[in-house]
Amino acid sequence: MSEEKSLNFIEEIIEADLAAGKYQSIVTRFPPEPNGYLHMGHATSICLNFGLTKKYPGYTNLRFDDTNPVTEDTEYVDSIKEDIKWLGFEWKNELYASDYFDELYNFAITLIRKGLAYVDDSTSEEIASLKGSPTEPGTDSSYRSRSMDENLDLFERMKNGEFEDGTRTLRAKIDMAHTNMLMRDPLLYRIKHAHHHRTGDKWCIYPMYDFAHGQSDSIENITHSICTLEFIPHRELYDWLIEKLEIFPSHQYEFARRNLSYTVMSKRKLLQLVNDKHVNGWDDPRMPTISGMRRRGFTPQSIRKFCDTIGIAKRENIVDFSLLEFCLREDLNNTALRVMAVLDPVKLVITNYEDDKTEDLISENGPDEAYGTRAIPFSKELWIEREDFMEEPAKKWFRLAPGAMVRLKSAYIVRCDHFIKDENGTVIEIQCTYFPESKSGSDTSEIKVKGTIHWVSAAQAISAEVRLYDRLFKVENPSSEEGDFKDYINPDSLQIIYAFIEPSLQNATTENRYQFLRKGYFCLDKDSSSEKLVFNRTVTLKDAWAKEVKK
Repeated sequence: MSEEKSLNFIEEIIEADLAAGKYQSIVTRFPPEPNGYLHMGHATSICLNFGLTKKYPGYTNLRFDDTNPVTEDTEYVDSIKEDIKWLGFEWKNELYASDYFDELYNFAITLIRKGLAYVDDSTSEEIASLKGSPTEPGTDSSYRSRSMDENLDLFERMKNGEFEDGTRTLRAKIDMAHTNMLMRDPLLYRIKHAHHHRTGDKWCIYPMYDFAHGQSDSIENITHSICTLEFIPHRELYDWLIEKLEIFPSHQYEFARRNLSYTVMSKRKLLQLVNDKHVNGWDDPRMPTISGMRRRGFTPQSIRKFCDTIGIAKRENIVDFSLLEFCLREDLNNTALRVMAVLDPVKLVITNYEDDKTEDLISENGPDEAYGTRAIPFSKELWIEREDFMEEPAKKWFRLAPGAMVRLKSAYIVRCDHFIKDENGTVIEIQCTYFPESKSGSDTSEIKVKGTIHWVSAAQAISAEVRLYDRLFKVENPSSEEGDFKDYINPDSLQIIYAFIEPSLQNATTENRYQFLRKGYFCLDKDSSSEKLVFNRTVTLKDAWAKEVKK
């Protein structure tokens, strides 16, 4: 019997809450800001929030934190929804912080009426200078003592657009000597005359994240508001606002970010990579964005498995990219279609095979019988991998060499008799004899060989562009290195080659994943057309980086 997986600390809290009758069901939310594409850090949060309400009674909302109209766009909204669905999750309600702008405004009025908020005419620099330090108390703003009526009047005029950006803010009135710097009269609203992607020009004041977030959670009756560790200092303000407004007591819980090695997962840094043309857009297969992973050929199952494997904790760390690749290989090994492709071709001629003859040989489509078989053409002239021939064979070499024999996958045994070089000394043709009675599936030759190589028939082969992707950075944690993180970009993160592939791949689709036998896992890229097929290498068959580290 398999050992039951232990609960993480959030699951322990939820089970205790349900057992105590605090909630009959739970409500979580995934609250991205629509100012960029989701990355693997978000995938952890998605799997956590949606996974909890798959395990326990309840549901998850998708709520866009769209309180900053300057950086947000419907392009990002659409990409976020596509990514979540691709990962295999469905939200109950699609919501926006902007849905609550009227309600949030009224919450602010309530705080003013209670004497817990005031309009401040100070500049951002003046507010910062009065904030104090962790060891020194701050100083009250000269506008802190304004009357309730004056604050109500000014706040309404802010809403009506009478003041320019940056000239006034609404601040909570808490304690300028508080040990938590975020509790020193934090900003609740600022003026921004900017067009909003949903509300248009209706508003020119927008709530700050700390004001919108907890109140949106409360409006939606979120029971467990889960965020990352950097929001621990914000929890006190989260609770203070809910208490003073006397609204549903949502509660915040924090878990540690999981950073991936050999990449960066800061939206700001990812945007730099895109804008500076180090990558070809947000969905470049080298990017840690979910759309980039999808384009590279990662499967949603492998990403969910990865997130489940690393789990959640209260301490941040860097997770080795190789673990993600391991989860991917496990999935693709069981699901990818098997095909033949020659990435570094050299011609093989079977001298005793009829010149005009072509026969269809049968090969397996997948990892087991359920995938069926397909016919692949075989003829006198084939393409094989250059690395499968060695003029002077090394010890224990089981592939082609002068006088050596090898089996051609799903075909015949051949013996190398001769090879031809060009004027530069490069082998351009390998001449072999085949044994007709050694056909795969009906071999009566009694010839024993230790090596099997793949091939494609030269006459029927299709030429394709193959993009070989690797780590985006040369170092494990580029953000921690000296200087500009972009100085550590791996110059070999993309190599483009031209290969010969079997003709069945003319019908390849972007939904399928393919194992190019002995070479790795690949997928069809969106740049493909009927005239030009383009394949991305998703991952190698084995972890080549582990060998590099050992060196």
